[in-house]
Amino acid sequence: MKTFSRLTIGQYYPGESFIHRADPRLKIVLLLSILVTLFILSNFLGFFYLFLFFLVAIVVAKIPFSWILRGLRPLIYIILFTLIIHFFFTAGEPIARFGPFVVTEEGFKNGLLLSVRFILLVVGASLLTFTTSPIELTDGIEYLLTPLKRIKVPAHELAMMMTIALRFIPTLLLETDRIMKAQISRGADFESRNLLRRAKNLISLLVPLFIGVFRRADELALAMESRCYRGGEGRTRLRVLTMRGKDWMAGMATILFLLSAIYIGRL
Repeated sequence: MKTFSRLTIGQYYPGESFIHRADPRLKIVLLLSILVTLFILSNFLGFFYLFLFFLVAIVVAKIPFSWILRGLRPLIYIILFTLIIHFFFTAGEPIARFGPFVVTEEGFKNGLLLSVRFILLVVGASLLTFTTSPIELTDGIEYLLTPLKRIKVPAHELAMMMTIALRFIPTLLLETDRIMKAQISRGADFESRNLLRRAKNLISLLVPLFIGVFRRADELALAMESRCYRGGEGRTRLRVLTMRGKDWMAGMATILFLLSAIYIGRL
């Protein structure tokens, strides 16, 4: 049985580091810039530069490396599947043969590049959630979407939905783990090699899970309604977001670093 209790997806790691105190709008914009940079880079040197950037950010934020590794653990099978697909199904110069399958030089390079890109993408997104509380994340997204209000886009509601969805990922994973343990204690087998039996047992997992999801959604709606929640209209904030001088300097330094990584990564 696979346990979900050690997953860190969507969790917040409390701290008092500079990255924790930085403006959430800055962190969101920089994350988007990093994601764009990841898809522009085309060699390992550029990825190595970004790896060093993330390493420094993790040390500055004082995030345990165990949290980063636990966040990557669920992705191992996806990464392995990506590598296998590229290794054996990309045309190019053959470098190894395993029976009827041929590993090509182009497939080997493309598979590694895509896997490294995917890992760095997950690490970057994890750093945002580790160092930004759900409330700050909601405020940051809403501020960035504010210009869209002119064309009747519900910025506050969109920000709230995205944050709630992100916040409930760990809760749903823990709920799944609890239901799996309960069903296994009743004789369910989720690791059977018989696909029909495994599918049948999954029904006993999915039905209570969906019931729990709808129940939580209903309870959340009732709680928000009982507190007279009416969206962003007339809403005040305990903390008004302001960009400090250190935030501007960190943002400009990061952008310059990303531009240099793009230049090096395109050589």
